[in-house]
Amino acid sequence: MDFKQQLLQQSAEAKEVFLPHISADPVIFGFEHNELKVLLLKTNYRKKWLLPGGYVKKDEDLDEAVKRILKERTGVADIYLEEFGVFGRKNRSESYFEDFDETLFQKQRFISVGYYALYNPSMFNIIPDQYSETCEWIFLSKLQEIELAMDHREIIEKALLILRQKIAAIPVGRNLLPEKFTLPELQKLYEAILGKELNRGNFYRKMKTLGILNKLEEQRRGGAHKAPDLYSFDEKNYIKALKNGLNSW
Repeated sequence: MDFKQQLLQQSAEAKEVFLPHISADPVIFGFEHNELKVLLLKTNYRKKWLLPGGYVKKDEDLDEAVKRILKERTGVADIYLEEFGVFGRKNRSESYFEDFDETLFQKQRFISVGYYALYNPSMFNIIPDQYSETCEWIFLSKLQEIELAMDHREIIEKALLILRQKIAAIPVGRNLLPEKFTLPELQKLYEAILGKELNRGNFYRKMKTLGILNKLEEQRRGGAHKAPDLYSFDEKNYIKALKNGLNSW
């Protein structure tokens, strides 16, 4: 069965299982080689890149739906996702299915709820679903070189904007950095998210006063320069800061 036949078969089943006109698109950010990445699928149909999104079942909560969708489409499971926006521009997804008539479930007008999360790519063994030829982490710096379907570039950009706004109020790094890390590594993460360089002295002083770091009695060995101190996140204070916020950045 070719992919078009698969879509037609899926359309008939979808009308019975899923709510019409609402979908979810998760934006999963990763961090590697001092750059941010995003998890994308390349579909068998039209060979374009997409966020691993999908539809909401008639008998499930929206938050549970996006977790199920992500697991089914990429194999990624047991992660916390946060809602960040709604995307409802007309014709945002219909043109992607222009090879089909108007009865196709997927070609109906869909309003999509965007979710985002931050996780270390090494935590997951990603597996593409049957409708995709590959599932990969793509560096944000490479997004201009690939063709993204529908309005998924806009969704990614909005997720990054929201993340940049929130970084002043909530801590980041626990799901992106190794258990033990240096302050330069933490600074590189913040710079990758903010898209700009930060003053080292100011950054170090700020992070040390937030109360979310534990300085360890060990250093990162093996470099040509003085071995930097290692840190870990204080789990209790980190979670508290996620709930109650940090001082202004």
